Amino acid sequence: MLQLVDFVVRNRFFLVFVLLEVLSVWLIVRSNTYWGATYFNTSNYYVAKTLAFSNSAREFTKLDEINADLAAENARLHAQVTSLTQRQPLDAPAGYVPDSAFASRFTYTIAKVVDNETSKANNVLTIDKGAVDGVKPGMGVISATGVVGKVRFCSANYSVVTSILHSQFMVSTKLVRSKEIGYAKWPGKDPNLIDLIDVSKYTKIFKGDTAVTSDQNSVFPPGIMVGKVQNVAVHPNQTFYNITLRLATDFRNLSYVYVVQNQQLVEQEDLKARTLEKR
Repeated sequence: MLQLVDFVVRNRFFLVFVLLEVLSVWLIVRSNTYWGATYFNTSNYYVAKTLAFSNSAREFTKLDEINADLAAENARLHAQVTSLTQRQPLDAPAGYVPDSAFASRFTYTIAKVVDNETSKANNVLTIDKGAVDGVKPGMGVISATGVVGKVRFCSANYSVVTSILHSQFMVSTKLVRSKEIGYAKWPGKDPNLIDLIDVSKYTKIFKGDTAVTSDQNSVFPPGIMVGKVQNVAVHPNQTFYNITLRLATDFRNLSYVYVVQNQQLVEQEDLKARTLEKR
């Protein structure tokens, strides 16, 4: 308290000067219409700027929460779209009615990417969901834009996913326009590009054609984006195209993913194993 009094005493002339200046400005604003309007507009401008900055800062602190909400909404929409497309397949013959359990067999679990690789020959990523969340090895993983990979290992709270950017990973892929089916396989170079192999050259393929997961796939729902055709080449002595796709998923900026569970996968795999045993 004594220090405050001492400060006022030592600076009393300066403080009186500042007080008189403020009083003078106030009197000018009150008695002069022009200066009053100028003060009003200027103060409103800076108040608006301050409020805008405050709102931006507040929204920035909530980005994680907003992203999580958007991811949850995307998971719900993925489930709805998959179920609808399976109940009413566009290329199904007249009279075909799929079983309701088959149409709704895919469910989605949201996960956040906590570690990611893109520069190796065999890349993996780690997500923050594991066995306690119902995640199991063999489940597919997608992003909001396309295919990501397949779960390889699980702990209680984390899972390691084999990325599509892995030399041993392949996914059955269909070209939407031509209906041709091949396999997407990464050549181990550019993380934005992937090869589409085993597509017959006796059909027309165009640059920009969309490639999605095919129906011949028990891990991924059909119709999930893989990429778009960037280059098409064919050699005279080959019966297949050399096709390069630009991946739909941007692996360098991957934040949230969706673990896909096929509720009928065990039944499908058991039946397939029994078939192989009988051969």
